[in-house]
Amino acid sequence: MASHRRPKQPSRTRVTVLTATAAAAVALSSQAAQADPHQSKKDVKSEVDKLYNEAEQATEKYDGVKEQQDKLQKEVDDLQDKVARGQGELNQMRKGLGAVASGQYRSGSIDPSVQLFLSGDPDTYLEKAATLDQLSGKQAEQLKTVADKQRRLAQEREEAAAKIKDLTETRKALGDKKDEIKGKLGKAQQLLNQMTAKERAAMQAEENRANRSNERVNLGDDVPASQRGAAALAAAQSKIGSPYVWGATGPSSFDCSGLTSWAYQQAGQSLPRTSQAQANAGTRIASQSDLKPGDLVLFYSDLHHIGLYAGNGQVLHAPKPGAAVRYEPMSNMEFAFGVRV
Repeated sequence: MASHRRPKQPSRTRVTVLTATAAAAVALSSQAAQADPHQSKKDVKSEVDKLYNEAEQATEKYDGVKEQQDKLQKEVDDLQDKVARGQGELNQMRKGLGAVASGQYRSGSIDPSVQLFLSGDPDTYLEKAATLDQLSGKQAEQLKTVADKQRRLAQEREEAAAKIKDLTETRKALGDKKDEIKGKLGKAQQLLNQMTAKERAAMQAEENRANRSNERVNLGDDVPASQRGAAALAAAQSKIGSPYVWGATGPSSFDCSGLTSWAYQQAGQSLPRTSQAQANAGTRIASQSDLKPGDLVLFYSDLHHIGLYAGNGQVLHAPKPGAAVRYEPMSNMEFAFGVRV
């Protein structure tokens, strides 16, 4: 693992994708941050990094809500399909009973139970039908089947209505979280805009140096714990230079958990969408010294950031808005624990 191909460096357009998004978000934020004209470049960068960190926290929550929305949408679709099929089957059953009733009517001996059922009040017909001596065994079975089907259909309609209500509420929560992310990115961009051109250039040069550091990183001689971990790390390495975009899961841009889930998907392993959920996707590793290349590494007490251990104390991750997928020393962040998938 000590050597790897020289990664493709991010283009100016790709690296500034989030900057453009954030600039557009300024107009959406009614609480834009006001920069102190006497703030130093270091202070501004610290505040911008804090806003980016908060945006990433919100992004992981957004990803979780989005996953919940997708799940609910599938459940709603399945229930609606089930109801539609059930209604079709019920209509066929009713048609069969109608044919029986028509034959009995023509012979002048329509079964009272059939007449009752076809009258539009099937919910109580069974109790009443039990008292009708004229009811044949076959007709009783048919009527009971139709009534049971009708009751199940009503329950499925109620369940679908409840899921649709949950879906509506989830979509609203998703919109609120999206606005929160845009607001924080907008505040960060306004702070950057209030710096001098020279200060912005110096900050961008620093970011570019961090991106270019991938050319010189020493990953040591650590060996992955499994072929799956090795394949996931190799997949993530192929995306070095891709830009961070909130909510993105690849293949051309990623947020932090989007990169790890995409990488493991290439290795044939499905992972949950968010960093907090991925924290439970395997065996926890408490000590950094026990990590192996390809292991997931989680950061901060709320586990809002995640990456892949690359070896020699380095993490490969999608760091933040305006940055590319890259290696970075784990010591730059608050390590929580690792996970071996």
